[in-house]
Amino acid sequence: MIYYTCKYAPVEMMAGFGQTCERLDPNPANFECADSCAHQNLCGFAKAVIEEIHQKKIKELIITDCCDSMRRINDVLKNSGWLDFLYFLPLPHTGGEKFFAKELENLCEAYSEYSGIPFDLDKALAAFQPPQKEPSGPYIRFTGAHGGHMLKKRVEATFPGIPIVDDTCTGNRAMERVADADNFFEDYAEILLHQKACMRMWNVRNRTMLHPPIGTIYHTIKFCDYYGFEYMNMKEDTKMPLLKIETDTTPQSSGQIKTRLDAFAETVTNNVEDLHVNIDRDHFLVAGIDSGSTSTDVIIMNEKQAILASTIVPTGAGATRTARQALDLALNSAHKTIDDIDLVVTTGYGRENIAPNTMSITEITCHAKGAHYLDPKAKTVIDIGGQDSKVIRIDEDGRVENFVMNDKCAAGTGRFLDMQARALEISLKEMSALGLEWKKDVTISSMCTVFAESEVVSLVAENVATPDIIHGLNKAVASKTATLVTRVKGEPEYIMTGGVAQNKGVVTCLEEKLGAKIFISSQAQSCGAIGAALLGIEAIQR
Repeated sequence: MIYYTCKYAPVEMMAGFGQTCERLDPNPANFECADSCAHQNLCGFAKAVIEEIHQKKIKELIITDCCDSMRRINDVLKNSGWLDFLYFLPLPHTGGEKFFAKELENLCEAYSEYSGIPFDLDKALAAFQPPQKEPSGPYIRFTGAHGGHMLKKRVEATFPGIPIVDDTCTGNRAMERVADADNFFEDYAEILLHQKACMRMWNVRNRTMLHPPIGTIYHTIKFCDYYGFEYMNMKEDTKMPLLKIETDTTPQSSGQIKTRLDAFAETVTNNVEDLHVNIDRDHFLVAGIDSGSTSTDVIIMNEKQAILASTIVPTGAGATRTARQALDLALNSAHKTIDDIDLVVTTGYGRENIAPNTMSITEITCHAKGAHYLDPKAKTVIDIGGQDSKVIRIDEDGRVENFVMNDKCAAGTGRFLDMQARALEISLKEMSALGLEWKKDVTISSMCTVFAESEVVSLVAENVATPDIIHGLNKAVASKTATLVTRVKGEPEYIMTGGVAQNKGVVTCLEEKLGAKIFISSQAQSCGAIGAALLGIEAIQR
């Protein structure tokens, strides 16, 4: 078995030796081996390749010279002695079919010498498969850097019945058959180089599709710069639904990725508007439950969209148990029992693990609907929760037009502020008030929760006033949040939801950054649960 790393590898040519080629599709649990033998800032895919080769004891590998990370992989593997056959195939980035043809011949000779097997042209020609046709109807484009089969399966499961075009750098290999067998290497080199270009090539004009998709999922790899540039250009087109996902190829942050994909599906396909629950009576009650990382919020609402009860309780170790506790408190407040509830709609990270559960909707869609209920003039929803931040642009009916979420770390979230409050030995309520009493402008340079805590401890040691430190933290959160607003092209009227909306210092700093007032409702923290209940009512009345 010969393994390879990218679509420019000569898979058909290697079939001329009677060998099967398989693309490396790593999905390691960690980078224990890679971090011990390579620089830790090597891109996630490169480290995953090293990890995969070591774990699977791979013996034959072809690497193409597509970027610096692949060069570093070659250096590491060459020194490791793990492989019996390692070939580094130079890749011309500006054309150079004749140069590449010669390099393919060199590889052919090297493998023949290594294996003792002569090259059989007929076997190579028989290995060509017809290129995949682009779909003629609606489809989702999965593009950017290497995504892998695991992420692609998640995308396919999120959009059942809709074709997924895997247009990532390793997923869109499409080969025409060699027309001139007498000049196999020259013809083959031209075909390889004229595939849809990866972003590492000089000419990338052929990366566009024949007709636009209904939505694009753009994947980037941690520490890879190449694909970030294309994403920056694509997001300028506000009419095209676009979702960015960044991974390091490990299974980390699977919950956030699922939430992003589900919310994108709700936005692109409007599948929430197809939900219907049959209840044959004019008067009914709906419970909306928002199971978040910090708090679990419950709203009980009647068919007239009147809130009968609301509760907010800290989320414990079990999402189901906490949700039922919060629901019981709300039912007691409304003088109702669970038998009086006709429909339960759940949202938040724990939404699919809560019982009783009639339907689950992502917090993106629910916050949009809830924000519109709290302020019908709102165009941009800013939600800073316990473990993530999100900004949602909505239309005049509270539907999601576009959204963006923070990276997978806790930077700029409620958890970030909670950790700094603990370092300052004050409560979050005290933090909110003290942040308005600052005198000296202090800058917190790091948004990493751990590094920022170290800065806070150092500032305390330097006798910097607590209100000044808090103001520095508030500015840091506001700056990161304002960046998200810019990315989604947010505009007034702004509404802020989530627990951090109660922090007046953060709100003030964010208003200064945005140059506009932000509406804060007394029900800001329950916005997701409100939206869930509203969507349940719509499903009954539809």
